[in-house]
Amino acid sequence: MTSPSPVEAPEHVLQLLSKLHKVSLEQEVAIAVRGKAFSSDVLGDLEDRMDGGNTKAEFDKLMLDKFIALDEDKCHFLYQLVTATGATNVVEAGTSFGVSTIYLALAVSQTKAATGKPGVVIATEKETQKAEAAKKYWKQCGEMVEREIDLRVGDLLETLRHDLPEVDLLLLDIWSPLALPTLKTVQPRLKYGAVILTDNTISGAVGYADHLAYLRDPKNEFYNLTLPYTNGLEMSVYRPASKIGKSAS
Repeated sequence: MTSPSPVEAPEHVLQLLSKLHKVSLEQEVAIAVRGKAFSSDVLGDLEDRMDGGNTKAEFDKLMLDKFIALDEDKCHFLYQLVTATGATNVVEAGTSFGVSTIYLALAVSQTKAATGKPGVVIATEKETQKAEAAKKYWKQCGEMVEREIDLRVGDLLETLRHDLPEVDLLLLDIWSPLALPTLKTVQPRLKYGAVILTDNTISGAVGYADHLAYLRDPKNEFYNLTLPYTNGLEMSVYRPASKIGKSAS
């Protein structure tokens, strides 16, 4: 039996999301080694075929038109988590064509309306072409999505260094080598109890080894649970003793 969707949105938004998830899945099947596109697998395949060529440039070119969106059931969980926790300040590391961003914006918009709290979805994307396409999809959704998003285009390790609110939730849906540097960039602005979600941490465990080791080191004060979604979804809660009882600066 198909699981019901928790997402509350106009019908045209739900139809757009369904369409975008379908395109993403079709693209992944076409390029993936194991049915799911992992950076290490795709790069390895390119290295085998190119025999010493510039695989990084070819990788970037290959991925330029690929969605590689967060799985639909994970997006539903993400939406549910934001509404359940009352999160209003969210950072998305790896926006791509903006599919999961739509879920975040819908949830944040509804939470702000219910609680009166301020908030924003900070989206990040390296490629201008993808960022422009994402903005078009957000425009199709309407003001309730568009107005919630602060899109930062460029190197996210630079764009996230400044002007961050106290962050309630960080979504890491990026190529694995960037996960730990991104977490460390945002960590000073994570509130006590902030949630960090990292995608594909079971199937991508090798690529995420340093990131997972950092999260699971007790001295870093993250409390972790691997959720049993396809390929894994790591849910980490930041509970540093130094922030107990303190508000954002």
